[in-house]
Amino acid sequence: MPSVRQRLGRYGETLAARYLESKGFSLCARNWRCPAGEIDLIARDGDCLVFVEVRTRRKQDFGTPEESITAAKQAHLIAVAQTYVQEQGWDGDWRIDVVAIELERDGRVRRLAHLENAVMG
Repeated sequence: MPSVRQRLGRYGETLAARYLESKGFSLCARNWRCPAGEIDLIARDGDCLVFVEVRTRRKQDFGTPEESITAAKQAHLIAVAQTYVQEQGWDGDWRIDVVAIELERDGRVRRLAHLENAVMG
């Protein structure tokens, strides 16, 4: 049975996926894993492949969702993206975005921010 944290993460990923699709993105994969780690969403934005890290919070006790992307997490995301690009033989443009979501206690979205090119390799 998934933990509260896992359920919150999955809910955030679903919200982010719906948001991106409403903006014209087409989803390629969810929770893609490799030895380097995992990425929440992989999508296409036109001719660009987009790796998306989703951060969801109910409280700001530990800062905003965006602030939780540490240097170590950025390095991890770059490694996962590079592995995917190599395995798939992708030779086009790609980037790493972050979708930050803050929720009310009842699950309603208080804030959703899509940060393009949030992580640079």
